Amino acid sequence: MSKKRKEELMITILIIAALSFATSSFVDPPQTRTVKDRTLSSPQMPAVRLDFSQPFHYAGSQSFILYDVANAEQHFFVDADKDGRIRRMYWIQFEGYLPSNTHTYDYKSPKTVNIAGLDFFADAYARNVKTNPGRPDSDGSRARAFLAGRSYRFVSDEVAFVRLVHLVDKAKRNEMMIIYLEDLSPMNLSAADLADGGKAAGQWEAISAGLLERATQSMKVSK
Repeated sequence: MSKKRKEELMITILIIAALSFATSSFVDPPQTRTVKDRTLSSPQMPAVRLDFSQPFHYAGSQSFILYDVANAEQHFFVDADKDGRIRRMYWIQFEGYLPSNTHTYDYKSPKTVNIAGLDFFADAYARNVKTNPGRPDSDGSRARAFLAGRSYRFVSDEVAFVRLVHLVDKAKRNEMMIIYLEDLSPMNLSAADLADGGKAAGQWEAISAGLLERATQSMKVSK
């Protein structure tokens, strides 16, 4: 086993251990969505069907209490090679605040898109998932730990993704989030290259627009 792979496994073990400690007082909420082949069906919050085209395949799901304040249910569809290296991925998350609090979702994104009659806030990001992993108990860290447990990993640490968020109810306490992610290595670019002041910062607008276009090409949303 290579040194890099050993380091990846150790990081995964530490994340899983931290998550286990952080959520020991909660029982994972039941999952209410179902998947058949490449079709994800949600009966409510919202009532929607998501169909994904080949070569994406279903990589599994998990549910948990996020930050002690919200139910979260994650589903993953990946385009990966035979060794489990993820080139592209859809991460779908249904999330809603617990009755024990009065929190609401508040997105400031100026960009919105309408897909199949549903309005989504749309934001794009480039990130190095190794140097910017987020909190150990975040939904992103949980997603990576889950995929690693299924022997999946990203082709490289450099990724770009578009995040689509639909607020389900007028109270803004429930949401559906769809993240479409791509490996950046085929472009020979890093997240730092695309950041303000980076050598390829001028390309980010076109790259982010392409991400959104490809996200909607391989996914069909129907109510």
